[in-house]
Amino acid sequence: MGNVKLFRRRFIPEEITELKNDHIIMFKDGIIITKWNVLKPRHDINNGISAYFIKDGIKVSKIFDESGQFVYWYCDIIETTHNEEDNSYTFNDLLVDILVYPDGHVEVVDMDEFADAMENGILKTSTIAFAMRSADSLLKTIYSGNFQKYTDYIENI
Repeated sequence: MGNVKLFRRRFIPEEITELKNDHIIMFKDGIIITKWNVLKPRHDINNGISAYFIKDGIKVSKIFDESGQFVYWYCDIIETTHNEEDNSYTFNDLLVDILVYPDGHVEVVDMDEFADAMENGILKTSTIAFAMRSADSLLKTIYSGNFQKYTDYIENI
């Protein structure tokens, strides 16, 4: 695996952040699992474990509060680029997020930001299509009762 660097790229606001404090737990078969603490202090969440499913364009995170209680599953739609020269992975946050609560309630959020990015030409048409297909696939997986195909990676760590 070597010395891998991880970065998160946001489009709104435009920023690239090195995830230098994320601890890589597993890296195999196009799946990266990390354990992390929030970058900036928050009142609602404190830390989590994330699984990046590079081919699927999905990051699934199990989120915990300060007392270690499970809050929800937070799913980011992502596009990943790999720079072989410095062995870095940049996860482009494609703005659409899907939350799955402990009671099974599902919420799709940040569609307004996704629409803004589309209108303002921030995302290419091919990236928009990839994001919509990834979100659609994830929602179908959740609604069909097969979400554990993603969550089991985290639960079995």
